[in-house]
Amino acid sequence: MSVLTSPRGKVEVVHCRRTESQDIYCIKNLIRKFTQKLFGNLNIIYLLEKANLAITLHNDQEEIMAQATFLDYPNWNIATQDDWVSVFRELDSDIPCTPLNTLFMHLFVAVEEYSVGCCKEIIRTVFKAVPDLHFVFLIVPSCMSLGSTLITAFSQVGCVPSLTNDEDFAVHVCHRQNHYPQLHIRKARVEDHDDLMPIFLHHDTILKETYGEYFLAELIEAQDEENHAVVCEVEGVAVGFMSVCSQVNLQLLHKCFDLGPFHGLCIPHQDDILEPPQEFSIHESSDSKLENISEESQKIVKEPQEAVSLETRESIQRKGAEATVEEALSPVVSENTSEVEDSEKLSQVSSMVYMGYYTSHRSSLSLSLPEDTSSFRPVYRGASTAFCIQLFFIDKKYEARSLDFMNFVFHLFHDKDFCIISVPHLTPEFVLIQSFVKVVPFNNCTLDQDLYIFHRAGLLKTIKIRLATLSDTPGVEKLVSTLMPSKSILEDLKQYNEARRDPDGTPLQVFVAEVAEQVVGIAVIRNEMDIEYIRSHYNIEDFIYFNHHQREEHGHLYHFVLNPIFRHYTKFFLKEILRLGYKSCLYYPVYPQVKESKVQSPKAHSLTSALHYLVPVRPRRQIVYPLEKLGINAPSKEVSKDTLSYALNHTNRKLSLEPKITINAKIVVVGASNVGISFLETLVFWSHARRRWILASIRPTERFQTAACGGTPAQFPVIISPSTMRRIA
Repeated sequence: MSVLTSPRGKVEVVHCRRTESQDIYCIKNLIRKFTQKLFGNLNIIYLLEKANLAITLHNDQEEIMAQATFLDYPNWNIATQDDWVSVFRELDSDIPCTPLNTLFMHLFVAVEEYSVGCCKEIIRTVFKAVPDLHFVFLIVPSCMSLGSTLITAFSQVGCVPSLTNDEDFAVHVCHRQNHYPQLHIRKARVEDHDDLMPIFLHHDTILKETYGEYFLAELIEAQDEENHAVVCEVEGVAVGFMSVCSQVNLQLLHKCFDLGPFHGLCIPHQDDILEPPQEFSIHESSDSKLENISEESQKIVKEPQEAVSLETRESIQRKGAEATVEEALSPVVSENTSEVEDSEKLSQVSSMVYMGYYTSHRSSLSLSLPEDTSSFRPVYRGASTAFCIQLFFIDKKYEARSLDFMNFVFHLFHDKDFCIISVPHLTPEFVLIQSFVKVVPFNNCTLDQDLYIFHRAGLLKTIKIRLATLSDTPGVEKLVSTLMPSKSILEDLKQYNEARRDPDGTPLQVFVAEVAEQVVGIAVIRNEMDIEYIRSHYNIEDFIYFNHHQREEHGHLYHFVLNPIFRHYTKFFLKEILRLGYKSCLYYPVYPQVKESKVQSPKAHSLTSALHYLVPVRPRRQIVYPLEKLGINAPSKEVSKDTLSYALNHTNRKLSLEPKITINAKIVVVGASNVGISFLETLVFWSHARRRWILASIRPTERFQTAACGGTPAQFPVIISPSTMRRIA
């Protein structure tokens, strides 16, 4: 919410939100002749359908005051959408624009009286919504001036020619630092106490009652080589605080969490025990098959930057763990109090204050950790390479820049590669840990904390997405060597390098993510050939206007692998696939894994680590056609064909920068009534949420016997995953 004042002194309170389809009529009414000369004659519906980000400003009466649309490639046909970077770098080498940090304004309209204020508010909102964004470009005909509104935010950097005619276009740029700058981070000083305490008490009063009124001041004064306190500063005022410590109880973490993908947060050592001894045996139980699968999940990757097995994570999910496909991390410990005491304190901390809990090696027995003899635990002898965040809070106004802390704190610990933080299970996901990776707990973990990790390399902004080449094969082999579907991925890469399409003629595209000349991710897509079936069997038009998408713009995602330390670039990877591949939509089906010992998928799909960045699509209720009686009046075979049922996930250009809410709460639904099932279905298909698992206590009805339990009698209670719920529907 912001307050805008017109030149005549009139005041309007405005609110920002994503543009919706019902805004189109009002947007058209705001377009003037000058707007058409700047941006061209635009089809508003088509533009919004292909936009990465569209922002609408409205007042308290829901009247639209302004709207702006942003895409990840330039307008006016001055460069192709997959190759514009070189054009802009030649224009001004001092502007380090990349697909990661750049967007292009394709439309801006506003109520004339408030246009200047609306422009600044929209630009500020865009930079706040996309933390990695640093430049917004505006391209207009060189013969046109920007007018009195846009000139307040943009400055000209040069001119470029059109690809199709002799006309030149002026390029203008808007910089982040002029609207929502990066935060200045520095070491904390005692005099910062008065600025920080109101923010701290706004979120939490328990720590003040426990440790006294000058808790923060004492924490700042106690800084040494192992403990540091830093603040973020805006105009000389401290608006955020972070306390970090290099003492971490790795022994406890190794017992509770699967840290294998990160080599146990330790430096590799020659005495590390990474594989179980030959005489090591598995004690069979009623869940022996799942135990055998879980043993695979505990094998350690020798390189900490190698990707985690996605199929392994799926096996962990099937056992009911609360972790997701991309999860992986570790908790925090110092040497002050017992684990149980601090865990209790942490559970009382409010949603905006985040601490790591303290413990000592001597007090580690105070928490009951039963020894699990049925599974192997690696042993790491190397020194710790992790530090922890003990306390963190920030003014809500600046929380979108929370990650600015990380570069500074990593410089405080030159010998550490990992930063870890722990939060209570039900703590809502805050902005900082959205860039962290969540740890997968072992079955015997009794800590009431969720644990997250961030690698130093995650600060690199040089990630590049491009089409694969033959020279990428060794890097891809190393990346996927620990994954179960590695053979299928490598076969697709080989097929792409040889023919760019499958033997049946289906176009094939393979993209790789590269950082510091190393392959850190790979994605394989094909053209979606069953788009008529998808349209007739799933409510895909809840997310797109189907008629505005060409057939070749629909892609089918087969594999997606990304090194877990770069997991926070998943949305960027998907966005670049759409841009470079000239696609507007991606589809990913989730098939039933095994039925009668046979894989049900017609083609090999790997469980994608991008699943949580896709949205579930509701299936349509189908008509049972009497095909023999209908004869020539029967629907086409593409619609009526009998195929394997699957849960459909989807993303498109409009969703590429859409935020999602992570729901960590455990929801228990008792009863198998239609109301209960409808409630579960609503939760599962909520497109703006990332769900873990839903626990449903139900009767063994036929509906759930087949779908949820694979044909066996339903147990009490039943854990239902989103993909299972979609198959139920």
